[in-house]
Amino acid sequence: MLDVLQLKHTVNRMPLEKVRTTVAELQLEGIVTEGKTPFTRVHFNTCFAEIEALLQRAGYHKQLDVVGYQGQAYAMFDPTRWEAVEVLKWLRDFVEEAQLRPARIR
Repeated sequence: MLDVLQLKHTVNRMPLEKVRTTVAELQLEGIVTEGKTPFTRVHFNTCFAEIEALLQRAGYHKQLDVVGYQGQAYAMFDPTRWEAVEVLKWLRDFVEEAQLRPARIR
């Protein structure tokens, strides 16, 4: 397990190209899920300010927020475009749909 300083160092040294897709998605949709970001839940819990600074360096200058659903998924979103409750409902549906997919294949 990385300590907080190592996590912050990792984020601060992350190449901007690694977050450009995240920035593009945030600018377009105003929401991005964990599968489309280079960050983990641990990153958000320990160094959110560094993530915001990195995204600003990559060209995203709006306010940012993060919500998680039962420790199974998270999303970053623009709170001026989305309500946290909307994002949580969307994440719930996303997680429940993903849980049903393997059952359908059998």
